[in-house]
Amino acid sequence: MFTASDSFTEHLRQTYSDRWDAATRNRFIDELVNDTIDAEVYAQYLNLDYAFIDSLVSTFGHAVAVAPGMPEKIRFAGFLAMLTSEENDYFLRSFDAFGLPAPTFDNPVSSSVVDAFDDLMVRQRASGSYLDVLAVLVAVEWVYLDWASRADKSDTPAPSRFYLSEWIALHADPDFVDFVNWMRTEMDREAAAADDGARDRAEQAFIKALELEAAFFAAAYDAP
Repeated sequence: MFTASDSFTEHLRQTYSDRWDAATRNRFIDELVNDTIDAEVYAQYLNLDYAFIDSLVSTFGHAVAVAPGMPEKIRFAGFLAMLTSEENDYFLRSFDAFGLPAPTFDNPVSSSVVDAFDDLMVRQRASGSYLDVLAVLVAVEWVYLDWASRADKSDTPAPSRFYLSEWIALHADPDFVDFVNWMRTEMDREAAAADDGARDRAEQAFIKALELEAAFFAAAYDAP
């Protein structure tokens, strides 16, 4: 049972360890880290993830708007700048390596899991509260921090393909680690001050995001 003195984020990870493990320990991640993933599978994943980036950027932009003070707004704005520069550049270079065009609004990716993630992000932004937005942002970024940090610390050599090794490095970078842990602290504080209804909404959104992350990785194996 959660109490105000607990870490809400850790409470959620432990309570829903089955969903957490499905999102952070799966076939896609294993094959990515071990450099055995089929190129077509990874290309499909890139298409899906780049389509999702639009919703993610919008949600981080909303976090800037609803964050309680300037220090918090600055942290979110800094991460938003990274998403739209360094990470966007990674996608464009990776698509170029595959000889593929990057998805655009004129060439959208059709995917039920991307649509479901979009719907979740829209609902959380519409709810309006800082905790509602943190619930999904912490889930999706913490999942990547978990598996990438585990890969970075393992004895497994980094993949030889740049689009795999750089994807791990981006999400094991100390600045990313610090940012995700900061978001967790923000969510823990907001949850401790919230009423039961607000915490329940955040909990349900967090769970849904974990389920969609697992489905997202699995969707990379579906025929495009």
